[in-house]
Amino acid sequence: MSTGHGGATRIELMVCVAARYLEDGATVVVGTGAPCAAAMLAQKTHAPRLVILFEAGGLGPVLPTMPISVGDSRTFHRAVLASSMTDIMELCQRGLADYCFLGGAQVDMYGNLNSTVIGDHTRPRVRLPGSGGANDLASLAWRTMMITPQDPRRFVPRLDFVTTPGYLDGPGGRERAGLPPGTGPYKVITDLCVIGFDTETKRMKVESVHRGVTRETVEKSTGFPLLWPCEVPETPPPTTEELEVLRSEVDPYRYIIGRG
Repeated sequence: MSTGHGGATRIELMVCVAARYLEDGATVVVGTGAPCAAAMLAQKTHAPRLVILFEAGGLGPVLPTMPISVGDSRTFHRAVLASSMTDIMELCQRGLADYCFLGGAQVDMYGNLNSTVIGDHTRPRVRLPGSGGANDLASLAWRTMMITPQDPRRFVPRLDFVTTPGYLDGPGGRERAGLPPGTGPYKVITDLCVIGFDTETKRMKVESVHRGVTRETVEKSTGFPLLWPCEVPETPPPTTEELEVLRSEVDPYRYIIGRG
């Protein structure tokens, strides 16, 4: 479905906005799907020296087309190093990962994520894929970003299970848990807005809303109170160049952005 953002769909909008936060020369650990599309788009537009890392061991590839898994041979195409999961995690532990991209079934106001179960852990209604490397990446990368649709089932006041740490229970929570100071959630890019985190309370704070989206819509789509600035800017919509590169070079077969 088109959003009116220059003819972009909701997923195209989220990918384009997310790509802008990846600066040239930065390092980012991604999986497949929308995060990979965002990293590829950044690499093919404003950040040609972006260093992309994959959990399975691809370090610094120049992605020719969209990989279907983190172990896809394309994640090693023209890479600096074809390594292993151990080396990628060690790199994060040494503080060399600027960003990681994650997702989850639930997220709370402090950026904690659940990708384990819905319902009681011993008798869950839904069993989800689990952590994979998400806990390690969010614990060790400097900045964690998320791309997700926004609705009350995802943005919940309390997680059914904490798979991945955000700011845990608020200010000082990560430090009390022994995680590296200065790390933590950075941006949540949704189909409605861009959300950051307040420096004092560590709670989610809206930074911009997408064209045509109202504050009421954002609040109704969130299961907890959000913080708001005095004035809320509009998210710059995808440019013609961003959409052209995304559609023709990043995801020409529409695996991620869809065929709508």
